[in-house]
Amino acid sequence: MDRNQVIGIVLILVMLLGYQLLVPKPQPEKEPEKKSMQSQPSKAAVQQAEKALDSTTAKALYGDFASAAIGQSQNLVVENADIRLTFSTKGGQVTSALLKKYKTYDGKPLVLFDEKSSSMVLELPTRRGIVNLSNLFFSTDTPAQTMVQGNAQKVTFRLALAGNQTIEQTYTIPAEGYAVEYDLKLSNLDGTVTNDNVRFAWQDKMRQLENDLNENRKEATIHYLTADENFEELPKDATGNREQVVEEPVQWYSIKHKYFLASFIAKNSAFPTATFKTLVDPTDSSVVKTAIANITLPMTDIKGGKGAYRFFFGPNDYQLLSDVAPEFDRNVYLGYAFLKPINKYFFVPVFNLLETFISNYGVLIIVLVLFVKLLLTPLTYRSYMSMAKMRLLAPEMAEIKEKVGDDMAKMQSEQMKLYQQVGVSPLSGCIPVLATMPVLMSLFFLFPNLIELRQKPFLWANDLSTYDAFIKLPFSLPFAGDHISLFTLFMTASSLAYAWYNNQMTPATAQPNTPINMKALSYVFPLMFMFVLNSFPAGLTFYYFVSNVVTIAQQQLIRRFVNEDKIRAVLDENKRKFERGEGGKKSKFQDILQRSLQQADEARKQAEEAKKRAEQRNKKKD
Repeated sequence: MDRNQVIGIVLILVMLLGYQLLVPKPQPEKEPEKKSMQSQPSKAAVQQAEKALDSTTAKALYGDFASAAIGQSQNLVVENADIRLTFSTKGGQVTSALLKKYKTYDGKPLVLFDEKSSSMVLELPTRRGIVNLSNLFFSTDTPAQTMVQGNAQKVTFRLALAGNQTIEQTYTIPAEGYAVEYDLKLSNLDGTVTNDNVRFAWQDKMRQLENDLNENRKEATIHYLTADENFEELPKDATGNREQVVEEPVQWYSIKHKYFLASFIAKNSAFPTATFKTLVDPTDSSVVKTAIANITLPMTDIKGGKGAYRFFFGPNDYQLLSDVAPEFDRNVYLGYAFLKPINKYFFVPVFNLLETFISNYGVLIIVLVLFVKLLLTPLTYRSYMSMAKMRLLAPEMAEIKEKVGDDMAKMQSEQMKLYQQVGVSPLSGCIPVLATMPVLMSLFFLFPNLIELRQKPFLWANDLSTYDAFIKLPFSLPFAGDHISLFTLFMTASSLAYAWYNNQMTPATAQPNTPINMKALSYVFPLMFMFVLNSFPAGLTFYYFVSNVVTIAQQQLIRRFVNEDKIRAVLDENKRKFERGEGGKKSKFQDILQRSLQQADEARKQAEEAKKRAEQRNKKKD
């Protein structure tokens, strides 16, 4: 890099830091939950409905459904090996989902939602108006407590009306797993309901399940897949409110916590319309975000016995999601499009394989590092050989610099000639390093989304999926937060050690008229990343730390097997062949670069000549 490139990088970093510190945060909307559910009944109707209904009042409010408006709510619990679901006869709905194999960050049972935090509205369009089925009482034959073992268990809620008219909601709970089948069926109601679609609205005041509230709010959002399989999400924002009116049918949506999902999926026809919202109240630390999903269900499917849907209440675990729905595994973010295949087809399978025989996840990360470094050994070897050749050419480079002085174009041209003579490509050292960058970047996106690391301890870190707050600070630092991560400090120390080692192995490359010391700059970036990665998962910073240590050891080992005298002899022989006209064929890159340097040199000379002519004309005028 020359001086302009370095100054550009530094300015970009300063701009990013200034943006974080100086740009005011958007003010949250006031009263975020006001009018959160569309098409709600009037206030007077709600107040009246909350009172004990008599038959006359029920008839006025619910018409043909009045007989189901009076009753007493009863709860029943159905559970399998993984999940405990609570249903209510009022509305025939799921009111609570507890994940039995997981705990919250403070060790409590992980209740994904309950009737205090979640509410569902199912509105049926009738010829006399909208009827909210969530306020009606259904009957069921299911016992109050059911443990599902062996075969799946069906739970049917039935609402019987006059004239053999019925509404049935049937849930099928598997013996294991988190996917619950849901069927909605209307019988003999053609004269009562219209052909308008059924509205289903779900509001969830998302609970805090992880220790970092701000990180929870950044990650909490709504994902959805359109009918033409475009995966979308509401923008992630820790402070602002978001809303999206989807202009095409939707196959499924997920209310996504950092590591858990509450989802609703269409098995037949997609949802014709959908509106999604996420609302944030920074003053309320008891709620991460309020997520609102407002969709419609096709009436033709429900009347025709095809109202088949699926709920998913479970972990955002890549291994479990592929069979739930099309593209459902995209709920786990695996990085940019060009990085996703590395995570999907390499790191995730390797990680899962190592899990089968390594129970300690710190040890697993060490083994993963060793495996990856073993695969990258050829690239590491080529990179070391390139550095060794450049180090051996340092005396010739110094002679060129002394010969041409501060003429940048001339110096680069002479360097290209030297590379051609000795048979060295300037790219030979860059390509192996660049080839390893996608690996490091893939892990940067993968580790924060791996639920496998959640609440897995190692050494002083209680949870590898979040930062290890080894030291708590009485104040908050930009980017770093109010803590110091010891794994991040170790990563930084190892990065500085690696930079020092590389500087000893690499000859000085300072260019004329460039006051910036590039070797000194190599120590700046690890210090900057220390602040950026201080709040990242301990598993990620531990991986980078181990990777740096293994890389240094790997290069030390390679150094013992490399004879620099032989390399020097090969370079000298290549140079003699070039002088005899027997070699020295330029690579395409060298040829292009040399032509570019020549063109730049000619342009510089022309500019200097034009400047001199202009000065001479000015002197004649004077």
